Amino acid sequence: MADTRRDFFRTLGAVTVGAASAAKAASAAPAAAAGPVAAGATAAGAAASPGRTPRFAMVVDVAKCIGCQSCTVSCIHENAVPEDSFRTIVSTYEVQEGDRAAMVMLPRLCNHCADAPCLPVCPVGATTQRADGIVVVDANACVGCAYCVQACPYDARFVNHDTQKADKCTFCAHRVEAGLLPACVESCVGGARIFGDLDDPSSTVAKLVAKGEAKVLKPELGTRPHVFYLGLDDRLAGKVEGEPTLWHPSHRETHA
Repeated sequence: MADTRRDFFRTLGAVTVGAASAAKAASAAPAAAAGPVAAGATAAGAAASPGRTPRFAMVVDVAKCIGCQSCTVSCIHENAVPEDSFRTIVSTYEVQEGDRAAMVMLPRLCNHCADAPCLPVCPVGATTQRADGIVVVDANACVGCAYCVQACPYDARFVNHDTQKADKCTFCAHRVEAGLLPACVESCVGGARIFGDLDDPSSTVAKLVAKGEAKVLKPELGTRPHVFYLGLDDRLAGKVEGEPTLWHPSHRETHA
């Protein structure tokens, strides 16, 4: 967690310099029309240094995850996720080793793929990828057809029951833009989630991935996910479904 904070604030410091330069340039010339990516690439999503845009990614250390679901709960509260849906959750699996069995945790969320299969299937262009790699949904444009939900091979999308729009993890883009870490990273009691700029060689995320030990889910699909896992059992690389540990959104009590 400490490494993630240091990396993130270092990136933001560079962003401030870039933002100041951009503001000065903007005052001297008319602003150009911004497309969906440019409009989304603000604050922490803007240039990490003058002329450079970060590529945000997350590394999940499976060995540090205890399945407490604090990430799931904090995400639900932060993003107003409706009951029976989730933007992130921890699935659990039983792994057999000879005559021994062990429970393995697999934190899951949108993988913010470089070649995201959810983008080309959207008939109205509501799903876009920002310059910093974060995949977002424009709720004003979304028609709730759920094509993107079906196209996602990681079961990371859903149609929000309250808004009838496609919904998913956005790396808490609104928090990132405000200089904060994603809610799931901030609340992880075991420090299992590390967030940062993959294109910054000095960041913890970049260093961990550069070691060559990080794995992604369903690598054979060629989607180039940007959520990486440390200590991921090869038998789980193709898994996305599973049973949540201790708590599930649908188990919340309702009162008449």
